[in-house]
Amino acid sequence: MKNNISIIGSGFSSLAASCYLAKAGFDVTVFEKNKDIGGRARQLKKEGFTFDIGPTWYWMPDVFERFFSDFDKSPSDYYALEKLNPAYSVYFGKNDCITIGDTLEKICIAFENEEPGSSKALKRFINSAKKNYDIAIKDLVYNPGVSPLELITPTTLLRLNQFYSTIKKDVRKAFANDRLVKILEFPVLFLGAKPSDTPSFYNFMNYADFGLGTFHPLKGMYEVILALQSMAQELGVNIKTEHPIEKIIIENRTAKGVISKGQVFHSDIVISGADYHHSEQLLDKKYRQYTEGYWNKKVFAPSSLLFYVGFDKKLINVNHHTLFFDTDFDSHAEAIYDHPKWPDNPLFYASFPSKTDPHSAPNGKEAGIFLIPLAPGLEDTVELRSQYFDKIMKRFEDLTSQKIVNHIIFKESFCINDFINDYNSFKGNAYGMANTLMQTAFLRPKLKSKKVDNLFFTGQLTVPGPGVPPSLISGKLVADLVIKHHKVIL
Repeated sequence: MKNNISIIGSGFSSLAASCYLAKAGFDVTVFEKNKDIGGRARQLKKEGFTFDIGPTWYWMPDVFERFFSDFDKSPSDYYALEKLNPAYSVYFGKNDCITIGDTLEKICIAFENEEPGSSKALKRFINSAKKNYDIAIKDLVYNPGVSPLELITPTTLLRLNQFYSTIKKDVRKAFANDRLVKILEFPVLFLGAKPSDTPSFYNFMNYADFGLGTFHPLKGMYEVILALQSMAQELGVNIKTEHPIEKIIIENRTAKGVISKGQVFHSDIVISGADYHHSEQLLDKKYRQYTEGYWNKKVFAPSSLLFYVGFDKKLINVNHHTLFFDTDFDSHAEAIYDHPKWPDNPLFYASFPSKTDPHSAPNGKEAGIFLIPLAPGLEDTVELRSQYFDKIMKRFEDLTSQKIVNHIIFKESFCINDFINDYNSFKGNAYGMANTLMQTAFLRPKLKSKKVDNLFFTGQLTVPGPGVPPSLISGKLVADLVIKHHKVIL
């Protein structure tokens, strides 16, 4: 009889882990609390419109390629991928934006138009970022975070100083133009921390942005989830939706299964891809590795206020991805990380997938996703959501010189309370735990429980960190640990 594994949650990391473990010969069952799989990467469909509820950026395509190649597959076996041109645009004022093209050459031209001579500095910066990207992907992020020695290689030793400087210092040393600085500091937001708290080494995200580019899966990011589901089921994984986990069963300090809807599901190994803090609440207190004090002291990536809006016309002066940096970047960051509160004048992001994907909206109409980053744990009310929707709509209309409010067919919102209710997210965070220096690699919550045998964790609160590509990697890392510690019983 095969070793049986129960996996809690069906997000990217859980589904990735299920594929690796099923391939290795384990009998795998995935339990998902919601009616749809995908975790934070679910989809909303309404009146002919389709929205990705969670991730909308497809970066680091090589990580996806590597994942599928582990199963002798390719992303193209499951979904069509388009490189976006332009990748995105950034508004700084009324009819005033910088467009980021799909090649470094085009981006250099945009930088030169903004600040003569800046393209030379940009090429040097991206060259350094590429070297760090190669080191990160080849040497670091595929390590399980077990030991600090994982970070010590001949190449990382030469870059030790980059772990003690910051992205903010390096960018502002190389570039004087504040607009270009904001664009170069933007990618680290995917890591969930301020540029001033993010080690210089993480400039590899700038290479992911400018060097590799921004892509879009036809029909949306949910197509990647469907690809993982298809591959998992091809490998024999059983997926149970609407099965919230009430408890992880522990006997003799060993995980023995889970309880869902009052029913006991025995298993030899349990992996949780759900929120790490919530996962430990499924254990008796004596089996938890981390106290409430531990979690409260950690730096969490932001939560978000999101709006999914159907428009009855096509919008102008925007691209598939559009950022609005017309207000003070530092003030908004302080409202997230230093003095948590609702920001007075928030930066925001908008995605219009129907600009490039006809499946996103009916003909002649536009699908819009609007996102405001927020500190986790804030008060979340209908009134606040409405107030902030009005704020960004007024600014959007002014900045892009068009009227849109009277062309809204419907809008749906998603915020802190929804992250808590739908995903059991600690304080309603959207992206997990930030990748600061003291929350990197072996300093993050562990993949393998230190107190309970046969209990493992995966996802954005553990190694390697927040984001879709890291979540795929996290699934592989936890699967590798399970395979290392447990032989398949046939």
